[in-house]
Amino acid sequence: MTPVDPASALALPHSDGSALFVPDDAPAVGSTATVFLRVPTGDGATGVHVRSTPDGEAELFPGTVDRTTPTDTWWRCEVPVRNPDTHYRFLLTGGPRGYRWLTGAGVHGHEVTDAADFRLAVPPAAPGWARDAVVYQVFPDRFARSPAADGRRTPAWAHPARWQDPVDAFGPTVATQLYGGDLDGVTAHLDHVAGLGADTVYLTPFFPAESNHRYNATDFTAVDPLLGGDEALARLSDAVHRRGMRLLGDLTTNHCGDTHTWFRRALADRGSAERGFFYFAGPDSDAYENWLGYDTLVKFDFGSAELRRRLVEGPDSTAGRWLRPPFSLDGWRIDVGQMTGRRGRDDHNRAVVRALRRTLADSGRDALLLAEHSFDASADLAGEGWHGVMDYARFSTPVRSWLRAPDAEEHRHPGLPPPVPRLPAEASVATMRAFTAARPWRATATSWSILSSHDTARIRTLVRTREVHEVAAGLLFTLPGAPMVFAGDELGLTGTSGEAARTPFPWHAPETWDGQTLDAYRALAALRRRSTALRRGGLRWLAADGDVMAFLREAPGERLLVLARRAPGRPLRLPAVPLGLTGEAPNVHGGAPPLVADATSTAVLPGDGPTFQVWQLA
Repeated sequence: MTPVDPASALALPHSDGSALFVPDDAPAVGSTATVFLRVPTGDGATGVHVRSTPDGEAELFPGTVDRTTPTDTWWRCEVPVRNPDTHYRFLLTGGPRGYRWLTGAGVHGHEVTDAADFRLAVPPAAPGWARDAVVYQVFPDRFARSPAADGRRTPAWAHPARWQDPVDAFGPTVATQLYGGDLDGVTAHLDHVAGLGADTVYLTPFFPAESNHRYNATDFTAVDPLLGGDEALARLSDAVHRRGMRLLGDLTTNHCGDTHTWFRRALADRGSAERGFFYFAGPDSDAYENWLGYDTLVKFDFGSAELRRRLVEGPDSTAGRWLRPPFSLDGWRIDVGQMTGRRGRDDHNRAVVRALRRTLADSGRDALLLAEHSFDASADLAGEGWHGVMDYARFSTPVRSWLRAPDAEEHRHPGLPPPVPRLPAEASVATMRAFTAARPWRATATSWSILSSHDTARIRTLVRTREVHEVAAGLLFTLPGAPMVFAGDELGLTGTSGEAARTPFPWHAPETWDGQTLDAYRALAALRRRSTALRRGGLRWLAADGDVMAFLREAPGERLLVLARRAPGRPLRLPAVPLGLTGEAPNVHGGAPPLVADATSTAVLPGDGPTFQVWQLA
């Protein structure tokens, strides 16, 4: 893997899907989208065209010079938006470098496939607030107990635990160990969530179920009484919205529990409508398709129009009714979204996503539709696909692999590939660039950047030290994507697997909190909140070499320079003029001195580490 060289990176033509280059990133079909290309003055290109494929035929459209600056020429091109999945690339000609294509993957002196073409989103696009959000993930059983929890009877399936008891992460009660956290407990601690800088609360499932994780729902029409019932969700929603925050639910469209009322009906009456909701081995068999060998999770068959009506289509469906008052959810995270509607020859996934998008759009709530997805989601994000995904592939894996300690302990589910080993910065950046290039920019900006979740080892366990954890948090809040914080990460909680990471939040032991890590999260969230470049700006990689990476985040009127180091090394040298460094650039996070050019017009970034630094360029 070739390191990214700062001088070469700043000398390359550049475009992306941010507002600097695409003022309207979700143009209506039938309109024309204006796109821009920045070409450094020394490049020498004399002509620019944009190539798109309206109605499936490749066409070139000439560009014109829009403006020039001392360092760049900005070319303007018009892209006809004929189809829902509109993609484009730039052709540069003339000058010493001659014929070249620019796609989301970079500059190429030869023909390349359309896989990394720039892509536009499709209206109705993801809500604007989703790009600005800081999401806080709550696993309800482990976040907080209200006083009312003490009066609730433990169900027969559950094994009660005290709040300070260790989690049974690998034993027989892993799914049935019940701590009794509830929704009124979440409401009581919204001051902490807001104080962290989060403005969106994401709840893992709240439906009744015979497990602590509740992904095996028994009913989609009610809130689990163990969580306080419907009234508790209404109280939480009211409290969240009075603070100007948003609330997201978690819906399993791929499966339900084997005790769900629909599945019980399907077993009891082979002539029922519910029988068609599931995959059975035959008309006279009760053997059924489950999810990945888990008998408690029964796979849905979206060939059933009645299932689609009840679960995803319209205001009275499960997806629609919880968006209405008094619950007023602001959208859904869809569990295992990549598998929804897919089995063998059946592929109803895109039809289900379209139905969900219509249901959310018709609610009038400017609601978000985001899917769990663990690998390349580009095909499912194109056109009328998901608004975004939990971005494990684009963000989590490359960041965790760069920052993980060489001897980090991590346990994964049987059947999953082994963890990605510790890799150099150039490998991690190559991964991030490849995944970003394959999808609409707005989808990346809306997707959730994740260091840990209820399904992964904790970031603190992987990186071991506070200092490297703060580098990880820095990337979480400054790279494109909406940062999602799993409750407890901000305190430095640990866990070697998803189950081990589901630690009860230590409200009872504040002396165990890592206050410096909490302060870092608060400072980074505040930095992102006041920076348009971090929330909506573009991205230019400047350096990626072993232990160091650096990049620019740019928006109209704002440019930030970001440095991340996992270990000390040689100071990083950047050419000041193409960087845009004029005068003194103040440090806005990390505490390094202001940045100034030396006598050779070079900006020298510090070599100490681990460290995370941000400077405000003019």
